[in-house]
Amino acid sequence: MNEQLRKVELIMKIIKIFGEALLILIFVLIAMSAESQTLDGAGASFPYPVYSQWAYKYNNLTRIKINYQSIGSGGGIAQITAKTVDFGASDAPLTKEELDSSGLIQFPMVMGGVTPVVNIKSIKAGELKLTPELLAGIYLGEITKWNDSKIQSINPALSLPNTSITVVNRADGSGTTWIFTNYLDKVSSKWHDIVGMGKAVQWPTGVGGKGNEGVATNVQRINGSIGYVEFAYALQSKLTHVLLKNSEGNFVAPTIDTFQSAAANADWINASGFYLVLTDQPGTDCWPITGASFILIHKEQKDPATAKEMLSFFEWCYKHGADIAKTLQYVPMPSNVIELVEKQWKDTVASNGNPVWK
Repeated sequence: MNEQLRKVELIMKIIKIFGEALLILIFVLIAMSAESQTLDGAGASFPYPVYSQWAYKYNNLTRIKINYQSIGSGGGIAQITAKTVDFGASDAPLTKEELDSSGLIQFPMVMGGVTPVVNIKSIKAGELKLTPELLAGIYLGEITKWNDSKIQSINPALSLPNTSITVVNRADGSGTTWIFTNYLDKVSSKWHDIVGMGKAVQWPTGVGGKGNEGVATNVQRINGSIGYVEFAYALQSKLTHVLLKNSEGNFVAPTIDTFQSAAANADWINASGFYLVLTDQPGTDCWPITGASFILIHKEQKDPATAKEMLSFFEWCYKHGADIAKTLQYVPMPSNVIELVEKQWKDTVASNGNPVWK
């Protein structure tokens, strides 16, 4: 009897030991599974500050990791077209024909401002005024000194140095460049004839930097330089922004209020495929180099679960990420646009013929 009891006790001990181990193993596998859920995206550096903050917050809430690479709009378009990422990002909107040819849709995620920034000793943020003509002349290489009479004439109160101007531009395919050159193309016939607009152009002069980060770094280190970055980078790097003359003839500063003034003219309802450009908008308080940043995804999704998780992240960004965006001086998308975007998801995003978003 005692022998039988000992056998029963031994069996119970074995069950207990392996039962606890199995339970621990199950919990570990669940935790590892949750941690391993990753969504991959790549593209524009313009929205990277806000995308990285949204991703960090979302990961804390859901344990879903958003791996977004800031490689420029050109790289983002290439990677989503090749299906090497779950989503791409571009500040240069694609036309409906371009989207259809690649089986893509696009939707605006956030809006912001591209800002000329300078490194001139003794000049503080918001002191230097530039006109569209001066900005084009500098980037064409026609104005080469900061004390040029054309610059000095509209800045009579400033003591501008006899310092050579070093132009800093983007070396990679860039939506920020697309917004910037789209603006210059509109305001300068000479720029239109010589350079034009695009994600990558033949710059008449200057040194290149990769990403908004690279341009910001070059402006920081080169005395007498001028570059263009999304405003969040100007704030983060404590760069000296300029005042820019807008289409109404007013010198305005880059702020979320002046970006919102430009964004107020956005007619997303009638924008085919959400193709919309916000540069040089009319309005007394409009920042003239304002633009939107877009997400690109495939209409046909291979994995419906992954696709739904991706769209859930974007939905969270729209509905819960506005305060983060505003803190970084981005303009969140209005609720009526979010409704249009979610309708697009329902109507066009599918997996094996079945809608992903309902």
